[in-house]
Amino acid sequence: MKEDRFLTGILLGIALLIIASLVVFFVRKDTQTYLPEDNPKAIVHNYIFALQQEDYERAYGYLADEENKPTFNEFLVEVNNDGVDDVQLSDAEINGDTAVVALIFTNANGRVFTDYYEYDERALLILQDGAWKILDMDTRFWGWGWYVEK
Repeated sequence: MKEDRFLTGILLGIALLIIASLVVFFVRKDTQTYLPEDNPKAIVHNYIFALQQEDYERAYGYLADEENKPTFNEFLVEVNNDGVDDVQLSDAEINGDTAVVALIFTNANGRVFTDYYEYDERALLILQDGAWKILDMDTRFWGWGWYVEK
């Protein structure tokens, strides 16, 4: 009889943990949002977030207005944000009118119980008319031919 109560207690405890985890999963709010556009790191974050939200017009607005900038249609055809599990941004290194933001990408190779791998890239920004604009970035979020003389 005591064993039945003990087993029942364990099963009830497991059931409560399952219910609690389901509640947390469904109730939590997505904390990602756009940041104030006052620094290079925030611009890169907002650009990537806009792509993830499929807000392509906003993302296109973060591109630098330089020679050989892609048209909006070229941007739509070439932009790619697939296959990235996580992107972490470091603080920007600002040097006058230019800035570099380091990016750390974390990816899985698509197999179950696999290790993730990381690689480092960078985003290059320039200051134009008082606003930071992206001039170059990792090809996960960028087209090969953008800003290249054609």
